[in-house]
Amino acid sequence: QVQLVESGGGLVQAGGSLRLSCAASGRTFSSDAMGWFRQAPGKEREFVAAISWNGVSTAYADSVKGRFTISRDSAKNTVYLQMNSLKPEDTTVYYCAAGRSLTSLTNGGVTYWGKGTLVTVSS
Repeated sequence: QVQLVESGGGLVQAGGSLRLSCAASGRTFSSDAMGWFRQAPGKEREFVAAISWNGVSTAYADSVKGRFTISRDSAKNTVYLQMNSLKPEDTTVYYCAAGRSLTSLTNGGVTYWGKGTLVTVSS
């Protein structure tokens, strides 16, 4: 079984920054990409960003392009989401996810989910 554990959420004022971390552990699996989704109460879970495990390719939702950056540290089995210029509309729970490929993950093909971490952006 694979476990994905998020950390780094919290409260920040609009225009501020946070960095989310997702540490992967457990048995070996074939997932080739990891990324982040977010889901506000009463809304569908939406794709935010993804990265191929080799770090060559990335993908971002239009709403976060230019503000968020995804990266990974393969030695630590950890994926990061650097969030800059945060807006109140970014407030929600962020979930780490793993998928078979970058393309699959971008389109919502998720094999494993983390439990989520809350990001709150105040105005």
